[in-house]
Amino acid sequence: MMSTLRKDKHYQITIEELASDQQTARTLQFNYLDREDLFKAVEQITKGSSLANNDAKRLAVSLRLLGPLLMQNRKHSLFAEFFPHFKTFMQQLKSTVKQANNAH
Repeated sequence: MMSTLRKDKHYQITIEELASDQQTARTLQFNYLDREDLFKAVEQITKGSSLANNDAKRLAVSLRLLGPLLMQNRKHSLFAEFFPHFKTFMQQLKSTVKQANNAH
């Protein structure tokens, strides 16, 4: 019998505040595991969403952070009402990105 171990990718997210006027910049950093390739998701959404490059990157990263969290906690009171809408949004996004990327 073959083992089907999931090979999660390990990421470290760092957010740096760009401080002005001699303020001390703050940094937020955390690690997470993802079954999908974050860089590939960014590339696909950047190419297929027709959003500005920076906006597409923000969307891709935020979805890869939020999506698995929602899936794990879809029955939690914080997410239960939102989850069906997120699922519909993701299906539409994937369809749009796939069509756009196949057209190239």
